[in-house]
Amino acid sequence: MHTPSADFQDKQDIADHHRPAGTAGRRLVHVAALAYLCLWVWAAVAPADRPTWLLENALVAVFILALWLGRRQFRFSNPSLLLIIVFLSLHTIGSHYTYSAVPYDAWWQTITGHSLNGVFGWERNHYDRLVHFSYGLLLAYPIREFFLRIVEVRGFWAYFLPLDVTLSTSALYELIEWMAATVFAGDTGMNYLGAQGDIWDAHKDMSLAALGALIAILITAVINWTARRDLAQDWSQSLKH
Repeated sequence: MHTPSADFQDKQDIADHHRPAGTAGRRLVHVAALAYLCLWVWAAVAPADRPTWLLENALVAVFILALWLGRRQFRFSNPSLLLIIVFLSLHTIGSHYTYSAVPYDAWWQTITGHSLNGVFGWERNHYDRLVHFSYGLLLAYPIREFFLRIVEVRGFWAYFLPLDVTLSTSALYELIEWMAATVFAGDTGMNYLGAQGDIWDAHKDMSLAALGALIAILITAVINWTARRDLAQDWSQSLKH
């Protein structure tokens, strides 16, 4: 029999579980957000291509505005917010240099004395591939959290729908890139598209996003199975009390 005292204990367990995330965790989110703001200001001062930078940041501005306006109705957990900030930081770096010109190989050579592209035999700049992979890897968990909280999905669908949304939004973004490249001719359109001459660029980008999301969901499933509880669902339930 589930008594009122047992209900209270369940709520207390949830509160105890999230108390560190609500204090130290929230402080960490604030520090990460401040660091991201500094990075964004640096990237905005003198980007390699101002029109491309504006295009790259249009969707970011809409996303951040939506988070801000909806903060009272829906707030992501601290882990999800940190994952979102990390992804936005990677995107900010790409928008500053343009994705096809991020000098990661030069940075790697400075640190190790060797060419990362040379080690793997790469002939193109792969920073865009990293960000597409990170889109799935870093954002699948926040997407899952959104479904748990708003749609209240459970079981199989709580793991499948984040994969589905990741792949569908990746396809949508590729369509946006195609339209932008068509509307904005010349270097701006090509810089935004970032295909670098690869006719299968869109397919590879979507595949990497799906792979990243699959890895994130598998990790989430293993953690939940080990803990014998759904941590994201706990967070969602805690906000209802």
